[in-house]
Amino acid sequence: MTQEIIREAPASETLEGQQANAFFYASAPNDPILNVNNIQGNILGGFNKDYQALLFLEIENPNAFKQWLELQIDFIATASEVIAFNRLFKSSKERRGREGAVKATWVNIAFSFEGLKKLTNDADAFTDTSFKAGLAARAVDLNDPVDKDGKPIGWVVGGPDNGKVDVVFIIASDERADLLAEVSRILESIVAFRDDQGKLKSSGARITFLEEGANLPAPLSGHEHFGNKDGISQPGIRGRVSDNPKDLLTPRQNSENPNQGKPGQDVLWPGEFVFGYEGQNNEAKTLEDSKGEVVSAGLRLDWANDGSYLVFRRLRQDVYKFHKFLNDTAAYLNIDPPKVSAKLIGRWPSGAPTVRTPEKDAPSLGDNDDANNDFEFNGDDLPKNHFFKNDVVPPSDDATGLRCPFIAHTRKTYPRNDKTPGGGDPGPEEIDRSEVTTQTHRLLRRGIPYGPVSPSTPNNPLPDPNFVDRGLHFLAYQTSIEDQFEFVTKLWVNNPDFSEPAATNHKVDGKLPLGHDPIIGQSENNKPNGDRTREFFIHLEDDQGQPRTKKLTAPEDWVIPTGGGYFFAPSISALKDVLTK
Repeated sequence: MTQEIIREAPASETLEGQQANAFFYASAPNDPILNVNNIQGNILGGFNKDYQALLFLEIENPNAFKQWLELQIDFIATASEVIAFNRLFKSSKERRGREGAVKATWVNIAFSFEGLKKLTNDADAFTDTSFKAGLAARAVDLNDPVDKDGKPIGWVVGGPDNGKVDVVFIIASDERADLLAEVSRILESIVAFRDDQGKLKSSGARITFLEEGANLPAPLSGHEHFGNKDGISQPGIRGRVSDNPKDLLTPRQNSENPNQGKPGQDVLWPGEFVFGYEGQNNEAKTLEDSKGEVVSAGLRLDWANDGSYLVFRRLRQDVYKFHKFLNDTAAYLNIDPPKVSAKLIGRWPSGAPTVRTPEKDAPSLGDNDDANNDFEFNGDDLPKNHFFKNDVVPPSDDATGLRCPFIAHTRKTYPRNDKTPGGGDPGPEEIDRSEVTTQTHRLLRRGIPYGPVSPSTPNNPLPDPNFVDRGLHFLAYQTSIEDQFEFVTKLWVNNPDFSEPAATNHKVDGKLPLGHDPIIGQSENNKPNGDRTREFFIHLEDDQGQPRTKKLTAPEDWVIPTGGGYFFAPSISALKDVLTK
């Protein structure tokens, strides 16, 4: 197999000027210049490919591995390359009216704490205790199913009974043939490679797990296996990719709000996702004035700047059981199954938010990324004839949880301007302070489905004749696993009392209409034979246009963790100057 770098659309020397009319909007001269030639490409740019593979390695001989790794560095895609390609891909698609005019294959790499310890003496200086403990050790605190000793059950990668995962490669491509070619190149080099003197050597590593993921085929393209459009609500990121004050990573496309990219997309300081830059100020009074201190991975870890933590979760989805729950619940409530799903998700299958269209799907809204994220939760529209107005213009608010229940997946994982415990005591600053603290828990998600499509639908639930493993490769970047991924999981998603401040004035029969996140939330009863039942409230409209509230019970999990790990994705310079020396 050739050692040639597969990179069909190389980036220009700088990003400035490339398709300027299409991507330059308002200027932001005070945004920091991002070191896009040093940051790995999937972190800020996002690969956004139809095909992706995850390759996990154990380092058996650190010295041999360093020699092999040094020869892989030139294959690692940078943010500069990925951002330039994504711009070119978008403009080419818009001009030609189709995809496929340009293509690329990308590779990124990340290391577990145990992997870093084999390559550098500085690993202990990392301060994130969750990263150092590893995901398997944290599984019990995340309410994952575990055995009597607290070890995760049913994991196929990253668990104590699986092979070690010191390293993960992310390989992504527009074409599966190109993906497989690059995976083969890496695999063959692991078995044996030639050093710079032409001598045949071993890589010092062994393969412990390899799995492909892929965008689902039409009509589920861009959706996850349950049938819902995925990856809609991503945070914007402050930062320039060149000296040009308009050459922004997240263009300011909302003329009414300079602190947003697209409408509804708040832009955050880059230190939330990449080390070495200012992050959000958790103590700020307003989101508009929330610039914080430079975020560091630890003392004496300057080489970790331009790097990011990566969380990987392998989540199996039981599509039939989820669809059966939707179907059975719909029959009980005398509504359509997709409507039950929309209440649990907070969006319709098209991605249209229920805050803006609570009673029926609106595919045109779901497809419009200038509108499908343009809403808030706190505040209420005055009812006109009935509470549940569709296609609200201007965008709706929903403090009562009537349109989007407090338990809906999108609301539990990103409560926007809802009142939260982070807002402090009730008062005039509570909403602003809640939003400020919420934005310190965001994630850059880079997930992709794995496994074949299920024949099941919400209207016609069908079991597989035999067991089929399908689900999501959840991938997310951040600079604090404790305060971002684990905070969201433990204190929001798995917490049946979140968010009590938002629901306090909206009780139903004396009870707060709260509960677990019905999609990924997990019961604290995670030991063998523990009761995994979850309860939650949703609101519907009666025949008089008035709200009616129903309590639902899910007797089992539909999303089951089956592996994962915590990793650090270093900069290009860290790979060259630290991890291969």
